Amino acid sequence: MKISAKNQLKGKIVGIEKGSVNGIVKIDIGGGNIISATISLESINELDLGVGKDAVAIIKATSVMVGVE
Repeated sequence: MKISAKNQLKGKIVGIEKGSVNGIVKIDIGGGNIISATISLESINELDLGVGKDAVAIIKATSVMVGVE
């Protein structure tokens, strides 16, 4: 995956809380630090996100995105 954002934090998904339209994805980036990102349920499904899977928190300005290989 190539992306212009330089702030990329690799970790493991430790939780997904699904709502009616969006979900909160929690990524453990180590050292007791967990990053939470609110993304659409469509994105959660398209990226096939699940607890225990590796993911990357991509931080650009005030937005946090999730990416997978």
